[in-house]
Amino acid sequence: MPTSAPIRLRVFSLNCWGIRYVSKHCVERFVLIGDLLNKEELDIALLQEVWCEKDFLFLKKKLGNVYPYSHYFKSGFIGSGLAVFSKHRIHDAFLYRYSLNGYPYMAQHGDWFGGKAVGKVLLNISGLTVHVFVTHLHAEYCRERDSYLPHRVVQTWELQQFIRHTSAGADVVILGGDLNMHPDDLGTRLLRNCTGLLDCFTEATSFDGCEGGNTHITENPFTNTDELIPYEGGIRIDYILFKGSGQVDASCESLSTTKGPVPGQPFPYSDHEALTAELLLTPTKKGYGCSEREFGCVADKIPDLVNMVNEARTEVKVGLHCAERMRHTTSRTGIMGLVLLLLELAIAAVPLFALGAEQPFPKASFYLLGALCFAILLSTLLLYIFYSMEVKALQGAEDQMRLSLRSLQESLKVSPKVLSSDLFQNPPDDPATLEPDN
Repeated sequence: MPTSAPIRLRVFSLNCWGIRYVSKHCVERFVLIGDLLNKEELDIALLQEVWCEKDFLFLKKKLGNVYPYSHYFKSGFIGSGLAVFSKHRIHDAFLYRYSLNGYPYMAQHGDWFGGKAVGKVLLNISGLTVHVFVTHLHAEYCRERDSYLPHRVVQTWELQQFIRHTSAGADVVILGGDLNMHPDDLGTRLLRNCTGLLDCFTEATSFDGCEGGNTHITENPFTNTDELIPYEGGIRIDYILFKGSGQVDASCESLSTTKGPVPGQPFPYSDHEALTAELLLTPTKKGYGCSEREFGCVADKIPDLVNMVNEARTEVKVGLHCAERMRHTTSRTGIMGLVLLLLELAIAAVPLFALGAEQPFPKASFYLLGALCFAILLSTLLLYIFYSMEVKALQGAEDQMRLSLRSLQESLKVSPKVLSSDLFQNPPDDPATLEPDN
C-alpha cells in the first residue's frame, strides 16, 4: 500500500563520456564516478555514454552494496550507452530505439553506430509506481548549419510519444539524460509541453552549481571551448525532468551540479557536469481530472502546442526534402555506375565475337575500372536503402504530427475561449486542406 508520508527521492544524471581508448582518463574517471555514487547514496543514478559493457560491469561490482539493482540497455553496434543504478528493485525494463540517428558515413561523429534510444525502468518506491526514463539524443555539431536537426526533432517526437503512451498508470514520471538541446530549443519545448514534465532547474527551491545550470562549460578541460564562446562560457543540455499525478504531488527541493575538476584530481568526472536533484513526493487524494497532463489536456496550452507541433512538422518537412534529394542523387549515381559496368562488359565481350581480336585495354586498367564500377554500384545501393529508410521515418513522423494537429485543432473548436489571436495570424494547416489519410 502507498505510504501517506512524503518521500524524498534523490536522482543523479551524468553523461560519462566513456569511449574507451578515445576519451581521456576513461578508466580513472569511471573509478571516480563509482566513488562519487557510493558517497552520495542516491536513489537512482542515470548514466549515458557508458559505451563499453566492461565499464558497466565494473560499476555494477563497485556499486553493488549501495545500488543492488541495475540495468544496462543494449542497442546498435556499440550499444546505447544507457545504464541505470537503483537502490530500489527494478521490476521491469524496456528499450525503444529511435528510428533516425544520423548517418553511417559520418563515422567521425559516431552517433549512428551508438544506437541512440530511450530506456525505461519501472520501480515501486514505498508503494508508489515510479516510471524512470533515461535517454541520449543526437549531438548538435554545428548550430548554424545543423544537418541533424530533423533527426533530433523526430527523436524528441518519438521520446514524448513513448513517455506518454507508456506511463499512463504512473504515480511519478522521471526523465534524465543528455538531450543535446538548449532549454528554449524546439525539441525541449515540445517535450515539456507534450508530456507535462517539469524542469528541475526551473522548479528547484534551491540550486547549487554552475551558473545558469550549465552542464557543458568552458572551464572543463575536455571541452572544445571554441564551440562555447558564443554562449558566454557554457550551455545547459543535460536535464532531469519530472511530474506527479492525481495521486502524488511532486516538487523539486534542490538541484546541484558538479563544478569542474574532481577534488584532488586535475580532471573532472566527464566532459559534462553531473546533475543531482532531490524530489519531494507527497501522496494526495485530490485527484484532478488531468492528472497525467496528457497531450492537449490543458486547454489554455493548446494554442502553444499547435504552434510547436506545426514548427516541428516544418523542420521534418525540410529534412524530408533533403533526404528525397539525396536519394535521387544516389539513384542517378548508381545508374551511371551500372552504365559504365555494362559498357565494360560489352568491351570485354569483343574478343569472344571477333576471332583473333585482342583486348583493347590493358588488363590491369580493365580490372581496376571494373572494381570501381562495382564499388559505385554497391555503395549507391546501400545509400539508396538508407535514404529510403530515412524518408519513410520522416514521412511517418510527419503523418503523426498531422494527426496530432487535427486533434488539437478539434480541441480548439470546442474550447473557443482559449483561442489565441496569434494562432489565427499564423494558422497551421487548415483541416479542410489537409490531405486525407490513406
